[in-house]
Amino acid sequence: MQNLSLVEKIHEKYVLLEVMGSINTYTYKEFEAKIDKHIKNNNLVLDLSRVKNISSSGLGILMAAFDEVEESGHTIYFLNPSDIVKLAIDSTGFPEAFNIIQSVNEMQ
Repeated sequence: MQNLSLVEKIHEKYVLLEVMGSINTYTYKEFEAKIDKHIKNNNLVLDLSRVKNISSSGLGILMAAFDEVEESGHTIYFLNPSDIVKLAIDSTGFPEAFNIIQSVNEMQ
């Protein structure tokens, strides 16, 4: 089984969730629960720079989170996605729809 580490940092205008390890069938529920905890009340920044693997389950959570946060009037940002995450996002066929940033200073 592969590990996932999630560190949340609360800021005035957003919540930063540092995601490290693998998002897969063993770990996606923990990832989903952490996102669900913040998504309706905050802008959410997911630091995906240290994600080593993402399964279709993990990608599905990212896509669902993107839809949910927009309904709540907030925004979700993907900060520095790793190459494997970029590849997964590209596989959706519409990577330009996601808010990909290199720094929290790029948030609107």
